[in-house]
Amino acid sequence: MNKKNNNNFDITQNSKCDFNEIYLGNEKGLFECYLTECSKGEEIIVSRVEIGPKEKKRLANLGIVPDVKLIKKKSAPLKGPIEIFVKTTSLVLGRGLASKIRVKCQSACPR
Repeated sequence: MNKKNNNNFDITQNSKCDFNEIYLGNEKGLFECYLTECSKGEEIIVSRVEIGPKEKKRLANLGIVPDVKLIKKKSAPLKGPIEIFVKTTSLVLGRGLASKIRVKCQSACPR
């Protein structure tokens, strides 16, 4: 079943898994999910941030803006913080903030 959502992404429902594969424009094979859902050690690209203007400004000052590459280094157990590597800096984000950051990754993110 193929659908178009309001952002013109082609969404394909995979019958074997409980997640949607989202193909982004000409970048076939990339999946979009939240930062909290990606695998550790994977290089990912920020696609958008779904938070208010004050939080967006804070993340921009830390270097987390759309189209920047990140590496997810660690994810603390029991819904703890997430450590990421941005350019040459290691940052730790709370899970609540990280769950509002949409990223593009190579592997499908489990839901």
